Amino acid sequence: MAKTSLVIPRDVYRRFVLGRTGLWPGRRFEGREGVKQAIRTAEFVQIDPISVVHRSHDIALWGRVAGYSPDMLNQVTYDERCFFDWGGNLQIHPMEQLPYWRVPMQRRTHHTRWKMLAADSASVIDEVRAALREKGPLGNRDFESSRFQFGTGYRVGKLTGFALYAMWLSGEVMTHSRQNFDRIYDFTENVAPKEHQWIAGEDEAEHYLARHSITAYGIPTAKEFRLWLSVMDGQTMKPAEGDKRLAALEKAGEIVRIEVEGIKGPFVMLTDDQPLLDDLLAGRIPEAWKPLGPTTSEEVTFLAPLEIVSARGRAAPLFDFDYIWEVYKPADKRRWGYYTMPILYGDRLVGRLDPKLDRKTRTLQILGFWLEDHQRGDDTDFIAALGRGLAHFARFHEARAVDLAGIPDAKMRAEVQKAIGLY
Repeated sequence: MAKTSLVIPRDVYRRFVLGRTGLWPGRRFEGREGVKQAIRTAEFVQIDPISVVHRSHDIALWGRVAGYSPDMLNQVTYDERCFFDWGGNLQIHPMEQLPYWRVPMQRRTHHTRWKMLAADSASVIDEVRAALREKGPLGNRDFESSRFQFGTGYRVGKLTGFALYAMWLSGEVMTHSRQNFDRIYDFTENVAPKEHQWIAGEDEAEHYLARHSITAYGIPTAKEFRLWLSVMDGQTMKPAEGDKRLAALEKAGEIVRIEVEGIKGPFVMLTDDQPLLDDLLAGRIPEAWKPLGPTTSEEVTFLAPLEIVSARGRAAPLFDFDYIWEVYKPADKRRWGYYTMPILYGDRLVGRLDPKLDRKTRTLQILGFWLEDHQRGDDTDFIAALGRGLAHFARFHEARAVDLAGIPDAKMRAEVQKAIGLY
């Protein structure tokens, strides 16, 4: 890629990424239609079953959509068929992208691991197909089969569970609906709207998904670009192949190369997004980003554990913030807490909290709380924004009380409790 003279300050880079993914300067989407706009703006939302508080994907949408409730995602995805879920790290994508995703879906069937597994359980896959044809949508619990013993670390224990999962990854079936978060499957032709039941050519799909990966990151590095395409395709992309795709986009004038002050690059951005960057460089908030209510300086937002702006090591270069989701770590090896989430204040990550919802008493418990700068605990503007954010988060969970025992400083704890009461 050719050298460019476009160098941007780190704070502009941060605001662009937050704004491009719908998190800054405040919620600009509302209600069920807002859920559709938010997912299309962010390009996807990663879903996860853990529900210490609301699940990660619901927290991600709560941070973007005013008036969000978890039933809205199910409605727009499985009732209205505006979105579909797919992939090893389970993302929800706009349904109009399905023809392009069908290409990496089909490629999965050529991976050595999946060939071996499919061959090992070919007869079970045939049985599952027959059952789906006869009975319609089915889930793993609807089948009885022997345990899956193939030494791959695959997480589903039943042969029929693997068969359904393999058919889902290859695009033969889709998620028809969910029951207690378990997937119910049906053939793709019975789930996807007819206008999306076509498969793009390989070159067309690669081009589309390359642009998609850039939009999802906002301004990714070349390494992040390759990583995202690897996630989409299910196998590691070599640097030369990623650079080749970036070079083709740059030659076509679809991307520009960016340098960010103080961070090793290079970075890339869609040319179409240049007006957004120009606004930020001029000190303006893009018109399309104007919030409907409080800004993140007036009300903090708690970022979902799988939020793309902070997960997988991205918080360090973007925010100079150390963040690892410790839910899979043994308790004695955790630095913070089981479900610790970053606190977004303005355009910075200023701390962490470890929340838990006691569903019996409907109490939102803050088990742990850590500020990057302890002096911020004396900042009245921050205390007000934190109180407002916690009050909003509690209402989102239909909590009747907020227990702040995890805030170690007694004076700050009292001030935050007072601020919560104002909202």
